[in-house]
Amino acid sequence: MKNRVMIIGGVQAGKSTLMNALLGKDRQAEKTQALVFNDWIVDTPGEYIENPMYYRNIMATSLEVTHVIYLQDATSSRSVFPPQFSLGIPKIQIGVITKIDAPLADVDRATALLQNVMTHGPIVKTSSWQNLGIELIAPLIQLNTNEEIRQFVKDRDSPYLIYSS
Repeated sequence: MKNRVMIIGGVQAGKSTLMNALLGKDRQAEKTQALVFNDWIVDTPGEYIENPMYYRNIMATSLEVTHVIYLQDATSSRSVFPPQFSLGIPKIQIGVITKIDAPLADVDRATALLQNVMTHGPIVKTSSWQNLGIELIAPLIQLNTNEEIRQFVKDRDSPYLIYSS
C-alpha cells in the first residue's frame, strides 16, 4: 500500500489549508463536509473529532492510511482531542501545529497540547501562508518506522521540527 495520511483536527484548525499546501494547490480552503480523499491525503471534517459520536468514522478511515496527523491550531487555547487519543489508532503519528505566524499563536502551548494527545512522534510547526515547515511533512509520510522518523528529525535539525517521546 502506498503511504497515505489522514489529517485530524478541530473545525477551522487549518486541515484543508494544510492539505492544499502539501499538494501544491494555491487556492482558498473550503469547509470540509465529508471525508475528502485527495491523492495520498485524507482530509476529515473537524466535527469528526469534536463529536465523540463520529470517532468510529475516524477509526474506520484509519484502516485506509499508514499515518495520522494530529493537528493543533497554535491560536487555540484548548485541544479537541481526548488525552492520549493516539493510543486508539495504531498508525504512525505525526503532530502538526498550524498558524505559527498568527498574532495570537502560542507554539509552546500547542506543543504541550499535542504531547498530551500523542504517545510519541514528530511535531512539525507550520505556517501554510508563509510556507514554513510544510516541506518537512511529506518526507515524514514516506517513512515507515519510528526509528526512521527519529533519525529524520535528528538529521534535519530544523527549528520547525522536534521529536516528542
